[in-house]
Amino acid sequence: MQSLATAWRAAGLSVGLVPTMGSLHEGHLSLVRKSARENDRTVVSIFVNPIQFGANEDFDRYPRDLARDLDLCGQAGVDAVFSPAAAEMYPEGFCSRVELRVLTESLCGTKRPHHFCGVCTVVMKLFHAALPDRAYFGQKDAQQLAVVKRMARDFNMRVAVVGAPTVREADGLAMSSRNAYLNAAERAAAPRVFEALSSAAALYRQGVSDADQIKRHVDERLSGVPLLRVDYIEIVDAETMRPLESVTGPALCAVAVYIGETRLIDNIALEV
Repeated sequence: MQSLATAWRAAGLSVGLVPTMGSLHEGHLSLVRKSARENDRTVVSIFVNPIQFGANEDFDRYPRDLARDLDLCGQAGVDAVFSPAAAEMYPEGFCSRVELRVLTESLCGTKRPHHFCGVCTVVMKLFHAALPDRAYFGQKDAQQLAVVKRMARDFNMRVAVVGAPTVREADGLAMSSRNAYLNAAERAAAPRVFEALSSAAALYRQGVSDADQIKRHVDERLSGVPLLRVDYIEIVDAETMRPLESVTGPALCAVAVYIGETRLIDNIALEV
């Protein structure tokens, strides 16, 4: 991958990278199309990263279908797919890690304490492999996007980290590979998450800026949803991910819920 990317860059071609864990859906493909518009070459990485999963999480059952993913990449005009084995990424004796503070001390960082260390470590390695000018991440994973942006800035990396809007199903459910876990009843309940977030954004537009009041409103909207239990509801600064008491600038309302046994995350911007 490095040799191919180096040759492209020597020829004066720009490179875009779309990091994924496979099980591609329209959200991923929207990032691919954005990269293709903005770069001469587009790379998709497909790697289910073991070190970002905690104990008793879904690493073993995470959906994998490389043949389908490769077909989708081919149809989308991807120039290269980088799909290494875990032993290539983490050979025997591997003992390094990339750890960020502050941005990882809220939301999923408190619920999944080793998750972002694993994310940053693998993304750093992917950046070194594909040598991209730009790397593309979805806004659904807003904390991940903020963390990767900060990592690139802190380490003076020569890559622009580009965010793109969340892609949703027709009923509002944010597209996610984990949606495949949902049975029919769970899938019917899932759109209520975005409904609650949308009502929070409407409440803010009506002049409510108190974070606790907005969170209570979201909790009330979700509390009666069958099969759903709340993991967290938080109002955070859109850049630092710090929890806010009052919304005075760019902010997000972010939630994580369990629908059945499946954990889903989503967020919405609070803006006038």
